[in-house]
Amino acid sequence: MNSDTPLSPRPLHHLSDVRHRVMTARQLRDHGVSGPAAGERCRPGGPWQQLLPGVFLLRTGPATSEERLHAALLYTVPRTQGRPVQPGPGTATAAAREAAAGPYGPAMITGAAALALHRFTSVPPLLALDHIDVLVPRTRRLRTTGFARIVRAHSLPQPQLLTGVPVAPVARAVADAIGQLTDASTVRRLLAEAVRGGHCEAAAVVQELTRARLLGRAHVVDAVDTLLAEGRAVAEGRLYDLVRDHQLPAPLWNVDLRLPGGPQLGRVDAFWPEHSVAVEIDARTPRQDEEAVWSAQFRKREHLERLGVMVVHVTPKKLRESPQQQAAVVRTALMASADRDPAAYLVVLPR
Repeated sequence: MNSDTPLSPRPLHHLSDVRHRVMTARQLRDHGVSGPAAGERCRPGGPWQQLLPGVFLLRTGPATSEERLHAALLYTVPRTQGRPVQPGPGTATAAAREAAAGPYGPAMITGAAALALHRFTSVPPLLALDHIDVLVPRTRRLRTTGFARIVRAHSLPQPQLLTGVPVAPVARAVADAIGQLTDASTVRRLLAEAVRGGHCEAAAVVQELTRARLLGRAHVVDAVDTLLAEGRAVAEGRLYDLVRDHQLPAPLWNVDLRLPGGPQLGRVDAFWPEHSVAVEIDARTPRQDEEAVWSAQFRKREHLERLGVMVVHVTPKKLRESPQQQAAVVRTALMASADRDPAAYLVVLPR
């Protein structure tokens, strides 16, 4: 054997896609390339380079954004992943978990890099990011190194596959990105784009910020207050669109209901007085006392229905994801009004 003898019956020259341009030391060993041989090829003037500890780019020149993403994920892969498992109790279960996790295990891209993949305009492009955040289970013993920044969590969300890599959902990625930020205006821009751009609901973002214990930071709290106002405005806009696009009768918008000379019954987002049907957007958030808010809403609904008013509850998520279904619910309530007893006389006041 001499220096021209192939290193392995599985040569590397046939590999062209990004997953094979970026490989771990273990993957290279599977192709017959030892650790010293890989290190030799990464010397100055050599054909390869080491992007992260144990992760190699099998070419020269700057790494592309896609190569950096794959490298950051491969850095988190346990060294035993993909190796034969000795038969024993639970072997099948362990193999199934690994297969379901994909080539990177449970890790996924999060933070600003994930938002760039979700096409946010308020974050820099991938190549301009100094770090790529990778979300991993808290039990993994990994340290931040190079451009790979490790973010640990007790529980991981279900990732989305974007450009071939697992990516955290928008709400989780926003929270992980904000965890690295101190500038209030940048935080506001991220939150506004998440909701105004239709990527997710305000309540989902607040839930993730609460989980990450970021609501104790003054600049985050101020931005969240703006976000909640944005979220309700967006939901109201979708309700207006629902009525118009599905040709429902025009309601009275944003009104207070009360009995003549009696107490206020509460605010509703839309009201059809001739049908005695009201629509209320349920925009509760984790910041609020869930039980108290739900009890107040239930009491209001119960009181209105005793007076003959049918109350339809819709959520911002349903307005975004299934407007046609929500329009059918409202239409059914309007049509069913003819079969109900006449409602009590109510005073309707604009807000």
